[in-house]
Amino acid sequence: QVQLVESGGGLVQAGGSLRLSCAASGRTFSTYGMGWFRQAPGKERVFVAAISGTGGKTYADSVKDRFTVSRDNAKNTVYLQMNSLKPEDTAVYYCAARPWIVTTQMADYSSWGAGTQVTVSS
Repeated sequence: QVQLVESGGGLVQAGGSLRLSCAASGRTFSTYGMGWFRQAPGKERVFVAAISGTGGKTYADSVKDRFTVSRDNAKNTVYLQMNSLKPEDTAVYYCAARPWIVTTQMADYSSWGAGTQVTVSS
């Protein structure tokens, strides 16, 4: 339904920072709840962070105090600022959209981007 395109992934050293972007289509971006998920090779996709259509935020315990999710409705874009990166943060990162509220469950999101690779070296 909603077209999502992630960007900003790459290779960084442990302790470094990276900012991911997710550009969304449509004129109603401000009503979308936006989530970030990640999936490492051979592992299940897991919740990372999310921001609701009203600005509420939630984070997985593994990234709390290191990652910050934000949105710029004028640009139809959601961001994930990642600081103090660790090798265990290595994964493909996906953004996803659903109406208004945010949840931590992958099945609750109806639209997904194709993902962007983040690799953190030691």
